[in-house]
Amino acid sequence: MPEVWRLPSLPNPLSASLGSAVPGVHGVRTAPSAVAPVAAVAALAAGGLVGGFAAARYSHRRELGGLVFAAAGAWCAREWARTSGPAGATPLVAGYVAAMGGSHPLAKKLGAWPSVLVVSVAMATASAYVQARARRTG
Repeated sequence: MPEVWRLPSLPNPLSASLGSAVPGVHGVRTAPSAVAPVAAVAALAAGGLVGGFAAARYSHRRELGGLVFAAAGAWCAREWARTSGPAGATPLVAGYVAAMGGSHPLAKKLGAWPSVLVVSVAMATASAYVQARARRTG
């Protein structure tokens, strides 16, 4: 049973027009999950790759791109370890690093942005699959 928070009973300007379609309108909402949703982690994994590339390319500072890549990767690694354990997190972290490294030779064939987008979609797909599988079995 999810934990329930009671909100103060202040007048809500949306309650008359939207009724129960707005979460929290009637003063009750469910507590947030301690683990990030699968889609959010997958999106951040892809975003770390795209954002790292964009930061490096447009700032002309490779270390800034590396910082974006590493920060997103560290957060994703923590979430992967929480949801999938070490057995799921280790290949995902390796895949994240390999995706960044693999985008370089792929860029010679496809171009820079298409290469980054291909590896980002692949990483997001792998992340979502491994996390969803771990949640179903665990």
